[in-house]
Amino acid sequence: MPSDDLPVPVFSKPVTLRDVAAQAGVSVATASKALNGQGRMTAETRERIRETARRLGFRPNSLAQSLLRRRSFTVGLLTNDTYGRFSLPLMSGISDALVDNGVSVFLCNVEEDPRLGQMHVDAMLDKRVDGIIATGKRIDRHLPVDLSNLRVPVIYAFTQPDPDAVAFVSDDVGGARLAVEHFCRLGRKRIAHVTGPASFAVVHARVQAYRDVLVENGLTVSEPLLGSWSEAWGHQAVAQLFDGKSERPDAVFCGNDQIARSASMTPRAIWSLPQK
Repeated sequence: MPSDDLPVPVFSKPVTLRDVAAQAGVSVATASKALNGQGRMTAETRERIRETARRLGFRPNSLAQSLLRRRSFTVGLLTNDTYGRFSLPLMSGISDALVDNGVSVFLCNVEEDPRLGQMHVDAMLDKRVDGIIATGKRIDRHLPVDLSNLRVPVIYAFTQPDPDAVAFVSDDVGGARLAVEHFCRLGRKRIAHVTGPASFAVVHARVQAYRDVLVENGLTVSEPLLGSWSEAWGHQAVAQLFDGKSERPDAVFCGNDQIARSASMTPRAIWSLPQK
C-alpha cells in the first residue's frame, strides 16, 4: 500500500483516474466509485482515494460526467444588453442562486445580430447546457434569435418572451402606483411625471398608473413630460417644470435613475423607477 510520505509524481499529461487508482493501490473501478460516492468500501479506503485525488490534482472529465449524468451543470445566459445595466445584476443573482447546486452560468452577448445570436445558441447546445435564460434591455422587445422548440428549457427575464413561456418581468403598473401613492401619503398635491420615450411600453404603463392614482386621490393630473432616458433630459425637464411660468410641482415622479439623478438637484421629493 502506498505511503502518504511518498513524493507526488510529476505527470506530463493531465492526471487520469488510472493514475489515482495506481497511487491509492486500488482498482480503477474502486477509485471511480469512491470519487462518485458510490460502491461499498470502508470509510478509510474512500477517504484515502479522495485524498490521493486531491494530492495529485485530479479533475474529473466534465464532458464524460455530463454524458453519464445527462447534465452539464451549466446554464447559458443570452442578452442584447451591451452595457450590462440589467444583465449583469441579473447574472449575479442567478449565479448566487445556482452556485450552491454546483451550476455555472456563462454570459453571451447577442447584440442585435440574429446570426450572432444563433451562433451562441448553437454553441450552448453543443456544450449541452441544462437550460438557457434570455434577458434584454427592455420588456417589449424580443431577442434577435429564435429560442422556441429547443431541446432545453428556456426562461425569459426582463425581455419579451415567447407565447406560453416561463417569464419574469417587472410590475411597472404596480411599481408606479406605489411611487405616486407614496407622494400622496406625504401630502403632495402637485405631482409631476418626467419619463422616457413614448416608444417604450413601460412608459405608457407607468403613465396610466400615475394618472389613475391621481384621479383616485382627487388630484389634478398634469401632462407627463416624455423625453429620453438620460440626465440631460432630466435637467431639461426640471427646468421646464420650474420655469416660473406655471404653478410649480411639489413632487416629481421620475421614469428612471438617470432622470432622477438630475431632477434630485431640486429641493423636492424624488421617487424613481428603473428603465426597462
